[in-house]
Amino acid sequence: MSILSSYLQKEQQLKQLQDELKALENDEGLKNELEFKEKLEALMREFGKSAADVIALLNPKPTAAQSTASSPSTGRAKRKLKIFKNPNTGEVVETRGGNQKTLKAWKAEHGAEVVESWLVRTED
Repeated sequence: MSILSSYLQKEQQLKQLQDELKALENDEGLKNELEFKEKLEALMREFGKSAADVIALLNPKPTAAQSTASSPSTGRAKRKLKIFKNPNTGEVVETRGGNQKTLKAWKAEHGAEVVESWLVRTED
């Protein structure tokens, strides 16, 4: 491509961009957004805040618990650890589910409500 044709092509692109710019300048949506931006920047200057401060305020980073619970690749949330202590024998059982052998035996012998009352604490 010759220099002249390149020049004419660039000149045509410039004219097209100028037409698009004029159309945007008359757009009410753009005028509203520019007004909002100016007011926001004035407010940020008034309170001495940066754009990063505003973003952090409006969109705080999720906590570790939220990020793992909302992550689709991790599957379901980890169950809480329940610690039971049999007051008759002093035996301690730590489980994350209800299918633990000793816990099931206790529930069969003493009843589920009684065994649930033996819950010492719950941990994450």
